[in-house]
Amino acid sequence: MSDRAVVTDARRVVVKIGSSSLTTAEGGIDPKRVSALVDVLAAVRAGGAEVVLVSSGAIAAGLAPLGLKKRPRGLPAQQAAASVGQGLLVHRYTEELARHGLIAGQVLLTVDDVTRRAHHRNAHQTITKLLELGVLPIVNENDTVATSEIRFGDNDRLAALVAHLVHADLLVLLSDVDGLYDGPPHRAGARLIEHVRSAADLDGVVVGSVGAAGVGTGGMTTKIEAARIATGSGIPVVLTSADQAGDALAGAAVGTLFDATGKRRPIRLTWLAYASDTAGSLALDPGAVRAVTERRASLLAAGIVGVSGSFTAGDPVDLTAPDGTVVARGLVNFDAAELPALLGRSTKELKRELGAAYEREVVHRDDLVLL
Repeated sequence: MSDRAVVTDARRVVVKIGSSSLTTAEGGIDPKRVSALVDVLAAVRAGGAEVVLVSSGAIAAGLAPLGLKKRPRGLPAQQAAASVGQGLLVHRYTEELARHGLIAGQVLLTVDDVTRRAHHRNAHQTITKLLELGVLPIVNENDTVATSEIRFGDNDRLAALVAHLVHADLLVLLSDVDGLYDGPPHRAGARLIEHVRSAADLDGVVVGSVGAAGVGTGGMTTKIEAARIATGSGIPVVLTSADQAGDALAGAAVGTLFDATGKRRPIRLTWLAYASDTAGSLALDPGAVRAVTERRASLLAAGIVGVSGSFTAGDPVDLTAPDGTVVARGLVNFDAAELPALLGRSTKELKRELGAAYEREVVHRDDLVLL
């Protein structure tokens, strides 16, 4: 079977495109680029597959109308540009999709919407219903209200989480570079890596993180991270340039193919493993490290020797070994202020002295991932 059969056999595809692939150097939307992309997506739809588009470009699209020559550094200005640009971007997609008899559906998300248990079910149901109705969902981060999402520019990471959220068969990352190289693509002798079967294939690869056109915030580092998130959840990834999108989605051997390496798991655990920003850490004694890593047990207060950070119940925290190595990450069941008085004490003792509410695990094994 061809390596690219995973592409042609995919029945639900998430396609992510970056700002630099949609806009002019001055920051406005490039109608020809949007039109070309929509033609490709429409062809995939005509072939019987469902498509979800994760599109950057709202901030970049708002630059020219606001008279800004480059992406502003200040968060309020970025949010203002996103507010202006998002409508322009979706309007352009709507017009282009209409040429093919397709309807666009705007879905604005933050990372919380696809990872927090209280939110991700609604996001999943909305996108699933749009697909059932024949709509092509266009997903972007809700840049007008997001904070760290804008600063870190992780639509690549969002695309991987969306692929997990909608149970996609394939994630396609479109960039201004035609694939993953073993060094800077402009450097003489740089070699295109056509197939990544495991993390070992990335040994020695040197990548940068600066968008070529000056309007994007991603770069190859975030794309590799997105590929790691998706493939670790059982979803193969193709990374290529926007101008090769048609060939890539037709199964041609262009760009870089990342094989799926793991199995699908609850999205909150995928978020914990790859995409969460921890609010603190818990230092474990050697026995607790063995219990968590070898027996896959929950973490109890008796095995914790130290607490750092400021967090509340439900926040993600790192679990560290005596040498400082992060061995796991989990959702903590207590506030940081509560924990110091509980450390080293058994659950029976805590229940007896403080009540039944303190008999619970500090981190339950169902909300814990090993790193």
